[in-house]
Amino acid sequence: MTAAPPLWASRLAVFDTETTGIDPSRARVVSATIALIGQAGEVSERYDWLIDPGVEIPEGAARVHGITTEVARASGVTARIGVEQIIEQLFDMLERGFPVVVYNAPYDLTLLRDEADRHGLAWPGAPSPVIDPLVIDKHVDRFRRGKRTLDVVSEHYGVHLGTAHDAGEDAIAAGRVAQAIAARYAHVLPGESTELHTAQIEWAAAQAASFQEYMRRVKDPNFVAEGSWPLR
Repeated sequence: MTAAPPLWASRLAVFDTETTGIDPSRARVVSATIALIGQAGEVSERYDWLIDPGVEIPEGAARVHGITTEVARASGVTARIGVEQIIEQLFDMLERGFPVVVYNAPYDLTLLRDEADRHGLAWPGAPSPVIDPLVIDKHVDRFRRGKRTLDVVSEHYGVHLGTAHDAGEDAIAAGRVAQAIAARYAHVLPGESTELHTAQIEWAAAQAASFQEYMRRVKDPNFVAEGSWPLR
């Protein structure tokens, strides 16, 4: 008999950003989406931001997400206002009782916290519960070969991803991937979102330790893999 998906998968908030770079301690938010999806993955609420980060958007980053410095300056809200609104909406979703899905959560959440510090904004504290399909997928299907990027994992679980590296498309796809994992692996996943959050802290640490051991063995004896989750 197939186990029913856990209740936490029935309604999920989703969050994603597009930014100026890959280092969350230095990158700036350029666009972001927070949405709420229902049991069938349908979107019932959606909030989008285009932000002028206050710095030049590197050409490499613009090629990925399609937002140039000129577009951001002409149409985006100022960084401080946009970041403040994103933080308020994110924590409002949590206060309303919705787990927040963030694919590779330490990147987006660390970046958002550092942006808050940069602009002198209050950070409400550690967000919880967070659901990270990347961490969960690596745990439930740890020996599957290949990349674990959102586009690859979406295809694996039969989730349609429209325009990759669009904050809205990525956020919603990540939420639907979380639901697909919940349905497939209901028999091994915690039934409560708070329990799942705690479990992911342990899973992420174990995954980082395993990767660190591998890298030290085959490439760099001094390699360090950061395993903190959901914030660095």
